[in-house]
Amino acid sequence: MANTDKFEMRQRFPKSDKGLRKSLKEDRTSLKASMAERFCWYPKASVVFNVLLSARISAAFLSNISDCDETFNYWEPTHYLMYGNGFQTWEYSPVYAIRSYAYLLLHVIPAEVMRNIFNANKLVVFYYVRFILGVFSAACETYFYKAVVVQFGEHVARVLFVILIFNTGMFISSTAFLPSSFAMCACTLAFGGWFNQNFPLAIFGIALGALVGWPFCAVLGLPIAYDIIIRRRRLWLFVEWSVGCFAAIMIPLVAVDTHYYGKQVIAPLNIVLYNIFGQGGPDLYGVEPWTFYFLNGFLNFNLVFVLALVSLPLYILVDLFLGSKTKGSGFSIPAWLALSPMYIWFLVFFTRPHKEERFLFPVYPFICLAGSVTLSLVQEMYHRIFTSTNKKHFSISSNWLACTFLIVFSSLSVSRSRALYLGYHAPLDVYADLFNDVLQEDEGHYPPFKIDDQVNVCVGKEWYRFPSSFFLPSDTWNLQFIKSDFAGQLPQQYSKEPGATKLIPSYMNDRNLEEPSRYVNISQCDLLVDLAVNSTSPKEPNFSLHSKHWDIIYSKRFLDASRSSSFYRAFNIPFLSEKYTEFVSYNILKTKRKRKKIRNLNRDNFR
Repeated sequence: MANTDKFEMRQRFPKSDKGLRKSLKEDRTSLKASMAERFCWYPKASVVFNVLLSARISAAFLSNISDCDETFNYWEPTHYLMYGNGFQTWEYSPVYAIRSYAYLLLHVIPAEVMRNIFNANKLVVFYYVRFILGVFSAACETYFYKAVVVQFGEHVARVLFVILIFNTGMFISSTAFLPSSFAMCACTLAFGGWFNQNFPLAIFGIALGALVGWPFCAVLGLPIAYDIIIRRRRLWLFVEWSVGCFAAIMIPLVAVDTHYYGKQVIAPLNIVLYNIFGQGGPDLYGVEPWTFYFLNGFLNFNLVFVLALVSLPLYILVDLFLGSKTKGSGFSIPAWLALSPMYIWFLVFFTRPHKEERFLFPVYPFICLAGSVTLSLVQEMYHRIFTSTNKKHFSISSNWLACTFLIVFSSLSVSRSRALYLGYHAPLDVYADLFNDVLQEDEGHYPPFKIDDQVNVCVGKEWYRFPSSFFLPSDTWNLQFIKSDFAGQLPQQYSKEPGATKLIPSYMNDRNLEEPSRYVNISQCDLLVDLAVNSTSPKEPNFSLHSKHWDIIYSKRFLDASRSSSFYRAFNIPFLSEKYTEFVSYNILKTKRKRKKIRNLNRDNFR
């Protein structure tokens, strides 16, 4: 205590009032302890953004396309809007119209800037769009981080920061061209606004995610609505901003979709009606056991997912018996309400028969938050039980616990992300090799075909790993399907007629019934993409062994899951994984038959 403070105390309280002075000293000590518990070091928002941006840019170039929906429902229609050709799925038929072209335009605009101003080729445009998605995700996560400082305190926020950097879930979802990823970012922004008591932003974020992204993420707005309407009794604010945001988003969205479909379309409503009232609905595309999301959650978040599942009950217990200090200066939202979105989402989607990894994307940041809160609570309990003094922040005495946990978590996460890249990145690599080889045509270098040749690139069993038409060198190169064991409905090319988005395509259904019109005879294939696995069938032979008819011109290693250890294929452990995993070749084959020469008069005239 400073000398002036001591003098002031003696003047105010004579020596006979030793008890009162002692009480004042205790109050000051208590205040210092409280301040120590409130304030601890945490990185600034600028540092957080730069580090997260680095992680997201890395994901843009290293993460796989893990869902064929991303390719055929989003990359392909975007390619059509930009280049005039691409694949169309039944969801984009005007008969069903359950996908929004307005959502695609959000990506087309920056892509067109890159294409027209910098004359970028299609592959550069593809990765530039991914880069933009990474920037958007990093910005939303940074705002969410700042809000967590207010709601849960500095220590929870800095733990959250580390988890956001390394976890595989965000590595996969942050740069995926999917509405669920867009909804994830929008809801992250919304909950950042909620924690900061910026209720208009919270309402706008939920509306943006639900209307432009994925309508089902509206259920994540229930805790926000409860807080504003019931707890704070600000019904008019909620109604005013909800109506305003709904109108501001829906009017242009409906206008854009009506223009492209040629009739009035409300895409979010159509999605809800199909998934809830449609004949068969999403269950037509497969169902999974109840354990699916638990396994998926552990693979993407490992130990953090386990902590996240128990975050709310543990918080209530610690707060009840110990009085938790895991709360920030602006703490005005009860813990049960702030942590409830993840549980609401789990309750809805864990009980659905049709399960997909991307369905959990919207709550990935909240899984990270819940895990951070639980780790902080464990540290707090350790401090209360094993430390005699309360004069310092609880994290100081238990930093070793947090560091040990985060090192193990980060190691497992990097191992998982590395396993995904090394095991399954081959499709993007071989198509990129073909693309770059064709573009590098010059004297002394002769690619398999020229950029303006008419080339059929065929896929059979590997149709769902096609990364998109952005990986085909020019519009004269076409992807074709040959028959395989797959017996569902494949997409088809948009019509070449003007205004093809308004035309009702033939041979399309919403029942996932096979359409034979999609297939071509293998004799029409100039290039064939195939995975050289040992297990074959009459419709899926190992074409790479047919050396009489095909030459292997590009090849990359691809993990053979059926012959690999479950653990070592899920997590790449240096030196060990190589012993317990098997790889096969992911090949592009070139036909040996003689092609009919297609004369290009313009090319010949200018030689």
